Amino acid sequence: MSEPLKTGAQGPAPHHPAPRRPALAVWLPLVLFTAFLALVIYGLVRPGDREVASTFIGKPLPAFDLPPGSDERPGLDSAHFASGHPRLLNVFASWCVPCIAESPQLAQLAAAGVEIDGVAIRDRKDDLARFLLANGNPYARIGKDDLSKVQMGIGSSGVPETFVVDAHGVIRYQHIGAIMPDDVAMILGKLKEAGLKNAGLKEAEK
Repeated sequence: MSEPLKTGAQGPAPHHPAPRRPALAVWLPLVLFTAFLALVIYGLVRPGDREVASTFIGKPLPAFDLPPGSDERPGLDSAHFASGHPRLLNVFASWCVPCIAESPQLAQLAAAGVEIDGVAIRDRKDDLARFLLANGNPYARIGKDDLSKVQMGIGSSGVPETFVVDAHGVIRYQHIGAIMPDDVAMILGKLKEAGLKNAGLKEAEK
């Protein structure tokens, strides 16, 4: 005879712990995201095309007269560039992350005797004051360009950008992106070249 069917409460089912995810599976998305973010920041600070053949190189700055962007510095106008010596025109903003990266290099250039004038793009005085307090103020003058008219007028499409302007107010070089430590010597060379070109013009005028 067959055994009678047993009924009644059954014992608890055996517990099978959930399989643990490998550590790599947990950390891989974070590692990939961090690497992607680092590449984005690197691209902002060091864009691929650092030397653009701008159509404004070799041409005088357009006429402009900007109000002061800082209570500690005068405003900026184009007539200021038409006399004196070669200098830098730096397009920047307090909201620009790569502008922070180039601050030590601007300070280094200013300490070397380079005159740097700034054009602050779509910025507020309070924000600029905080930015300059945190990162230093290498500028002799700061003009406030709320509508980006001067920025567009000189062929700048982003921040930061830096222009070498000779003693006659002519653009001689346009640097795209942040000035990094290995760019300082090159920028000094461009300023020297601009001075030599001015010397050649003076000789020709005699």
